[in-house]
Amino acid sequence: MESQTNISEFILMGLSSDQNIIFCFIFFLFCYLAILVGNLLILTSVHCSSLFNQPMYYFLSHLSSMDICYTSCVTPKLIGDLLVRRKTISYRNCMLQVFAMHFFGMTEIFILTVMAFDRYVAICKPLHYMIIMNRTRCNILMVVAWASGAAHSFSQFFMVTWLPFCGPNEIDHYYCDIFPLLKVACIDTYVMGVLVVANSGMAALVTFVLLFGSYVIILFTLRYHTAEGRRKALSTCGSHIAVVILFFGPSIFAYLRPPTTYPEDKIFAVFYTIIAPMFNPLIYTLRNSEMKKALRKVWCQKIF
Repeated sequence: MESQTNISEFILMGLSSDQNIIFCFIFFLFCYLAILVGNLLILTSVHCSSLFNQPMYYFLSHLSSMDICYTSCVTPKLIGDLLVRRKTISYRNCMLQVFAMHFFGMTEIFILTVMAFDRYVAICKPLHYMIIMNRTRCNILMVVAWASGAAHSFSQFFMVTWLPFCGPNEIDHYYCDIFPLLKVACIDTYVMGVLVVANSGMAALVTFVLLFGSYVIILFTLRYHTAEGRRKALSTCGSHIAVVILFFGPSIFAYLRPPTTYPEDKIFAVFYTIIAPMFNPLIYTLRNSEMKKALRKVWCQKIF
């Protein structure tokens, strides 16, 4: 079976028909600039300090890179579309956006999983931490995360590119995603919708359960630590838990449900494509004394 597509572009309906254009433009522009500045600050501070030699911050630098790439797949297009009446995206760019969103999104999920594993080893097996989390193993874990993201996104990409589109070409969303595309395809897409739920939805749910379980074990283990050790570990784990909830909550709603679209999809999509990447730098810096020291050391030296 070959894809038979008679359209060259899709029309994006945007966030809402009655949105305040000026407010939305300023708000999302501010969010995007905050994402770029915050994550670039983390990247620069980690790479220019001794923190880069520590596994947790090595993974954090990869997470910041993913946040920048992930939100850049959507937010600049969203901001630009607020200034035009007819919001269009070519068929090829739409397919590329689907691939990029799922690649960077799933890679970020696996990086968050690796970060949880790192905290588990650091707290539950502190004497073996540097042996288990050596740089070679850290590099391997990152390669696995990127490869897993690629495997997931290629499966979604090939499934969508086989869909025939013969009209209508209006996508009720502000970017190209699988469920809105299934809605405008020319064939019965129920089976493909179930496959999306089984792939993206279950991946998000299983990963969230594993992350939740690992943090429960970590919190249980902290009973045997000193008060200072508990405080430091809770500060670090609290940051991770906040990021996991902010990212996985909307993602699970978006993909682990019957294969159809709802008006609330756009609001939840804003959370995991824009709001979560914007808050990640704040969460990881405001609650982390080592990160704050690195920021002051690196940037004070550069300025003064």
